[in-house]
Amino acid sequence: MNAQRASAYSAQDYLMYERAGADRHEYIAGAVYAMAGGSEQHNLIVGNVYASLHAQLRRRQCTVYPSDMRVLIPAIPRYTYPDISTVCGTAQFEDGRRDTLLNPSIIIEVLSPSTEKHDRGVKFKHYWSVPSIQEYILIDQETYRLERFARHPDEPQIYLFEVYTEPQDQVYLAAIDCTVLLADIYEKVTFEPINRAP
Repeated sequence: MNAQRASAYSAQDYLMYERAGADRHEYIAGAVYAMAGGSEQHNLIVGNVYASLHAQLRRRQCTVYPSDMRVLIPAIPRYTYPDISTVCGTAQFEDGRRDTLLNPSIIIEVLSPSTEKHDRGVKFKHYWSVPSIQEYILIDQETYRLERFARHPDEPQIYLFEVYTEPQDQVYLAAIDCTVLLADIYEKVTFEPINRAP
């Protein structure tokens, strides 16, 4: 998400503007922000995860959506474009256009240096306000690392945390009964060397 802010909009104005244009923007409580493009690593990781989940869900009553599917977080209100979202059962949409999902079960974001703090902080808090979201997945694009946050079965505001850092690690996504291998997530990804001060 680019930090450039446009003038204040109502949610209705935002949707009309967004649907008419080619570029994507996030909406947060009246502010509209331009979305930045992703790096090669980012796009490869998103494609790998989407391909794995799509293959596993093809003949089941679950759907995986790429980043063009907009998600509404009503409590803010906020419209956002997760890198990947999934839903099981009947997908619910804001209106007949079927381009704004209301009931995602899993949200997956690939971290970048410019968005990591936001994805871990404010955005996480906003997503967690949506009752249907059972898991929030953060994937690092600079090293092998996946973080899984899952709702506690008895305390919905509490999350369980797992981290995976080895290529052979298998990540089980309980909300959609799928498993992804870290090595598959990072297939063809070349990590940039990390420059450290001497």
